[in-house]
Amino acid sequence: MTDQPTSGEPTRPDSGAAHRVEQPGAGTAAGPEQPDPGAAAGPEQSGAGHMLSALTDAGIAATGSDSFGVATVDVPAEAWITAHEILRDEVGLIFFDFLTASDELTDGFRVVTHLADFWGGAHVDHVLVRTLIPRAGAALPTLSEVYAGANWHERETHEMFGIDFPGHPNLVPLLLPDEFEGNPLRKEFVLASRVAKPWPGAKEPGESDHAPAAAKTGAPSRRRTLPPGVPDPDSWGPRQPGSPDPDPLAPAQAASTPARPRRAAGERRVRKQAEPTPATDSAPPAPASEQTDGQA
Repeated sequence: MTDQPTSGEPTRPDSGAAHRVEQPGAGTAAGPEQPDPGAAAGPEQSGAGHMLSALTDAGIAATGSDSFGVATVDVPAEAWITAHEILRDEVGLIFFDFLTASDELTDGFRVVTHLADFWGGAHVDHVLVRTLIPRAGAALPTLSEVYAGANWHERETHEMFGIDFPGHPNLVPLLLPDEFEGNPLRKEFVLASRVAKPWPGAKEPGESDHAPAAAKTGAPSRRRTLPPGVPDPDSWGPRQPGSPDPDPLAPAQAASTPARPRRAAGERRVRKQAEPTPATDSAPPAPASEQTDGQA
C-alpha cells in the first residue's frame, strides 16, 4: 500500500517530475518519511543533479557544481539556447531572475543567468547557468525569445561589457548616456575620474594640502599609490608618435590576485595549530627567596 500525502501539504507538479528531487521530511498519513540510507550516494542528492541529468540526457556537454551553495551548471556557448529551453520546459525552471557577465581577462567573458521555480509555497528550485565566450568578438544568442525577462538584462550587459546578443529585438543603451564611449565594467576600462581628482592614498602622512609648510620640506617619499582602476602612466595616456600601443589588459592582470583554491565538498577549514616552543637547555631562574639568601 502506498502512503498518500496528508491534506494541505504541497505536492510537486508533474512537469519535470522525473528530473526533480523530493524534499525530505514531508509528512505522510502513516507518519513522516524515513530517509533512504542509500540515497546520499546517488547523484540526485546534489543540488544540480537532476538539472544536470536533463541536460546531459539531451546530449549537452554540461558540468555542475555546488561549491558556493547554489547549484551551478556550466554549458558550452553553442548550447546556450537549447540548455535554457530544456531547463524551462523539462525541469520546470520558468522564473527568469537575471542575466549578467564577469570579465575573466584573457579567458574571455563568463555570462551567467539565474533561473528558479517556485512550487508548494516556500519550496524553491534554482540554478545558475554559466558559459564562457571569447573576448574577441564576444557574442551570445539572445534569450529574449526563451525568457522575455532577459530583454533588458542583455541590453545592460551589452553596454557594460560590450557583449553582442544576436537576435535581440532592441539592443540599444539602457543606463548610459548616448554620448558615453566604452564599456565601464570591462577590466581594461580606465576610471579617468580617479586620475583627475587627487587620490587620498597617493599622499604620505604629513603631505596633505592642509599640513604645515615645515612638514612638506622633508625627504622625498616613496612612489605614490595609484588609485584602483587607474593603470601606470607608462601604459595609459599621451604617448610619443610611433610608439607601440600598450596591452590594455596588462594593468588589470597585474592587479588581479589568484583565486583561493576551492575546498572539496564536505571539506572543512582546519585552524592551524600554533607550533610548540622548543625546550631550551638553560635552567629556569631560581626563586626570589633563594636569590635573596645567596646575596646575604
